Amino acid sequence: MKRKSVLYIIGTMVGLAFFWMNCQAEEIPNSQYEALPVDMEICQAEDSPIGKGFSAFQVEGHFVWGASVLQSEEDGKYYMVYSAPEGKGEYPFNQAWVYGSKLGLAVSDRPDGGFRQLGFFLNEDGFAPDTSAWDAQTVMNPHLRRFNGKYYLYYVGGREATHLPIQAKDGGRLDKRSRIQQMLCIGVISFDTFDDLRKGIFKRSQTPLLSPRTRVKPDDIVNPSPLGTQPKPDNIIVVNPSVVYRPSDGKYLLYFKGNIYDPYWRGIHGVALSDSPEGPFVPLDIPVFDLPSSDGQKLSAEDPYVWYNQKEKLFYAIFKDFTGHFTHAEPCLAIMYSKDGIHWELPKHSLFMKKELILRTGDTIKVDRLERPQLLLNDNGDPLVLYAACSIKDLNAKSDGSSFNVQIPLKKIKQTGNEE
Repeated sequence: MKRKSVLYIIGTMVGLAFFWMNCQAEEIPNSQYEALPVDMEICQAEDSPIGKGFSAFQVEGHFVWGASVLQSEEDGKYYMVYSAPEGKGEYPFNQAWVYGSKLGLAVSDRPDGGFRQLGFFLNEDGFAPDTSAWDAQTVMNPHLRRFNGKYYLYYVGGREATHLPIQAKDGGRLDKRSRIQQMLCIGVISFDTFDDLRKGIFKRSQTPLLSPRTRVKPDDIVNPSPLGTQPKPDNIIVVNPSVVYRPSDGKYLLYFKGNIYDPYWRGIHGVALSDSPEGPFVPLDIPVFDLPSSDGQKLSAEDPYVWYNQKEKLFYAIFKDFTGHFTHAEPCLAIMYSKDGIHWELPKHSLFMKKELILRTGDTIKVDRLERPQLLLNDNGDPLVLYAACSIKDLNAKSDGSSFNVQIPLKKIKQTGNEE
């Protein structure tokens, strides 16, 4: 009897130990990240405030926007690929990024700022009309990865749809912005060194890596799908690429955003799988990052950056929360997690970062735009620096180049709230 009691007690203790470990594992996604101060000051660009200094990258005469950074295996420096349309031309920002974004290269000895411009390497002629290739008119959304000793630059490109049928309201002509914007697809550039990239020595997609399978919209649509077609996640456009390797089966997962109308516009995200970082990628029919809202509203997200944490064996994604519905707070950057990269959940602490910058002076600056998040990760997959497109005031109607990319150092916080 005593022996049975002892075995019972031991069994109970073992069961409790497993229960405790499982509870600990479930708490892993509650880890948070604190934004550290940035080394910059607020100056004026014509009539607009703009960040300038070590932590703020900008190029004279351009709207600097999304940027992605990797450390070079060759020289140890940190290279940034960024997108930027001209900022002093005839178009305001909300048209300029569609009419002629360029991709450029910058370099720094440090990951958290001090980047200096090396020049543009794709679509250098900016707004010049060009339909010579699928990505001839505009290129944007840079996303850098390194797989199997090679660098990959995933990006979005498009050209004006002058060769496809158009269905416009009342038989009218669709505007130029829509004819370009609705042709946005995802491509990839592979290269061996960043010096090669700067010199134009790279392999580039001659056709898009991923294109929309459906083109469903009530009206004002380029090359519409047949009546009755059910829209897939890759509807009308595919933009905002983020690529991650899944260790469990050796697959590469390419996340993207499409547009859906039910009945009004909202972003919808999907994922495509491949055995190679160069594709071909096959999209799934199911949406990702798609959660029900407690108040019945459709949640709208954008700009996902997805990565895998080697230590925690989990996928994470940060993204722009348009309305604050993901975090039950104000619009911000939010975070989700997944065990397989397909099915996503919100952690207990789903707020990744508020739309604000903490300056070295101790001042906190609220900003209008903080988006296109990209991360520099350590070997385990913990974020070290956040790179985000930023404008302090509303940018859409501006023609003064008053945007910049900000580099924000991060510190990981344990569930208990202590430093790790």
